[in-house]
Amino acid sequence: MLKVRLQTQPHGVERKSLGQMAVHVVKGDGFSGLYRGLSASLLRQITYSTTRFGVYEELKEVFTTGVASPSFPALIAMASTSGFLGGIAGNPADIMNVRMQNDASLPPAERRNYKHAAEGLVRMAREEGLGSLFRGVWPNSTRAVLMTASQLASYDIFKKELLQRTNMGDTLTTHFSASFMAGFVATTVCSPVDVIKTRVMSAKTQENMLSLVTRITQQEGLGWMLKGWVPSFIRLGPHTIATFLFLEQHKKIFRRWHNLDV
Repeated sequence: MLKVRLQTQPHGVERKSLGQMAVHVVKGDGFSGLYRGLSASLLRQITYSTTRFGVYEELKEVFTTGVASPSFPALIAMASTSGFLGGIAGNPADIMNVRMQNDASLPPAERRNYKHAAEGLVRMAREEGLGSLFRGVWPNSTRAVLMTASQLASYDIFKKELLQRTNMGDTLTTHFSASFMAGFVATTVCSPVDVIKTRVMSAKTQENMLSLVTRITQQEGLGWMLKGWVPSFIRLGPHTIATFLFLEQHKKIFRRWHNLDV
């Protein structure tokens, strides 16, 4: 919520910090305002995250043999493919997520007032056409490629290096450390595309990416590339850690259940 509001602050007005924006939202909408768009956010995770994680793990399984595991370039290629497919699958829910979180910042006459994600998708398709559900799909898919490559591939690499260079072992401490570093990398790599994606999806008018990037660079300088980085990391860091800790335990339980080597 705060990430979207910070990334869509109009140029030329006094910029709010993370704390100031949180206070502003609570004053205007109460504490429930911090959870605006929760249904869309959950729908996005169901469509986007499950697709990219599922495809990535399946590709790793296919290309891993008893002799060798995929190289770092191969992991990046697999993660990029998974992210691209996940970005397409999650695009409609992502639009709802951005719009619902940004709605309160608009003048009352311009607000969409979606009740929940499903109602918003139906209204969007009816009022703007089915093609509108894939508005911003290219910056979104680009972000998904960068996110998945920097998050999943970097996690595997960090974990491999920790196992080889330390005596930590394949433990929760190793998983936590690798996922924390992966979250930092993913947040930084994806920040510029994340800002562009948010601007495109929340806009009232159509504007191509080149024109948008040129305009905001002229108006705001290169600082726009890291706008909203702190709330992005606050969201993505714990999310990355929780995701990989759960995934590692899930894989161990699955292998133990099926009598596979752990």
